[in-house]
Amino acid sequence: MKLARDTGLLAWRYVHQLLRSPAWVAVGLSSPLLYLALFTPLLRGLPGVAGRSTGAVLDEFLPGILALLAFSSGIGPGFTVIFELQSGLVERLRVTPTARVALLAGPVVANVASMFVFDAILVAVGAAFGFALHPGLLVLGVLLALLAATVSAFSMSLALRSGGEIQGFAAIMNGLNLPVLLLGGVLLPLAIGPLWLRVLGHFDPLYYLVTAARGLAQDHMASAGTWHAFAVLTPLCALTLAWATRAYRSAVA
Repeated sequence: MKLARDTGLLAWRYVHQLLRSPAWVAVGLSSPLLYLALFTPLLRGLPGVAGRSTGAVLDEFLPGILALLAFSSGIGPGFTVIFELQSGLVERLRVTPTARVALLAGPVVANVASMFVFDAILVAVGAAFGFALHPGLLVLGVLLALLAATVSAFSMSLALRSGGEIQGFAAIMNGLNLPVLLLGGVLLPLAIGPLWLRVLGHFDPLYYLVTAARGLAQDHMASAGTWHAFAVLTPLCALTLAWATRAYRSAVA
């Protein structure tokens, strides 16, 4: 009960901080919307897409943007931890009776919840232009939550171990961001690339989510891509959360 209560309180604190920064919310939502508005027309010339309707193009492209949002939103909590370290908040938490695991779980839960709000807006906008709605999107929501929780826990723990050095943390996250997104096939499917690029993509967890997302958006819930995504993301999330929990317990012991 105490863990659930502390997690809820810290999750609400994180959401409250987010709502107090409307500019951050606007930027977080405008970026994926701009991808839809500016990148979707460029896809009409791709093999297998040319000549298809806007809705059919969105069926291929929007699932990748949802995966992109899950990944990029998970980076944000790490910067919050940096600011809390610099302000001394983490030091003050050492003397509170707050459950140590809740210090990690609260922001992770809040981040996943806020991601779902953004996802719902994106799906609603896409549906207005022909994006097909299927029950498979509910399964996709589980996979998106797994990735968002994994990246959130990783970024928060990395920030905690950085000791508040924002330059080093930002350099690591920026260095990971580009190859992960490109090899994930978020903007362009890796199927149109050379063999060596497709092989490298299989070492990127985001690739499995994007592949599953495109199948689930077409209601292919029992496809191999869906099972592969769960087989990769579930243990990865568990291992990352376990590592992050140990990092937090030692940091605020």
